[in-house]
Amino acid sequence: MTAIIKREINAFFAGPVGYLVIATFLLINGLFLWVFAGTFNILDAGFADLSAFFELAPWVLLFLIPAVTMRAFSEEMKMGTLELLLTKPISLRNIVLGKYFGAVILIVIAILPTLLYILTISNLGNPPGNWDVGSTLGSYIGLLFLVLAYTAIGVFASTLSQNQIVAFLIAMFLCFGLYYGFEAMAELTNAAVVQGFGMKAHFNSVARGVLDTRDIIYFLSVAGLFLAATVLKISKE
Repeated sequence: MTAIIKREINAFFAGPVGYLVIATFLLINGLFLWVFAGTFNILDAGFADLSAFFELAPWVLLFLIPAVTMRAFSEEMKMGTLELLLTKPISLRNIVLGKYFGAVILIVIAILPTLLYILTISNLGNPPGNWDVGSTLGSYIGLLFLVLAYTAIGVFASTLSQNQIVAFLIAMFLCFGLYYGFEAMAELTNAAVVQGFGMKAHFNSVARGVLDTRDIIYFLSVAGLFLAATVLKISKE
């Protein structure tokens, strides 16, 4: 599995994909948080916290992660190299996990520079150093769990079509549906219990700074379900 992870990371950074993903994520968040006037601008908010970033980041990742994962298996199927990969002395499960963790590592690398935002809001606080540690750390943990779920969905979507654009659109639709779909359904039906089936409610719960095992189990279950579906789909090819 380690060899597959290295292969995926090398493939990301051998071309422009890895650099574009990191630059795009940082640029979009940077512009909305520090440059463009609006609800996400931290400087306009009048208080030093990163709630705007954690509100914006899941939506940016909703587009960015499918762009990373769309090539995972669709490219292998299109080039005819999937059969060759399956003949290697490595299990199908490890192949899937290798591609999955390769993509997760790239996204985590893209998120790491945003830790500098903590230093910025710490200096902006009154007095300096006055920022909500629990909420901020909880939000980063929630973002990591969201990345795990989004990436699993994207890897699964890449097995559904040899066309990378189609795989991208399917992944984006599934991520959107699971992140916000149940939230929207709850608002339309006034059934608050429906929110519990969506990722947004669980992300918001973790972002409050309290790690609830139900939220952790939810995200790991979503990731595990889509990874299992990926293995099943490829095994039937």
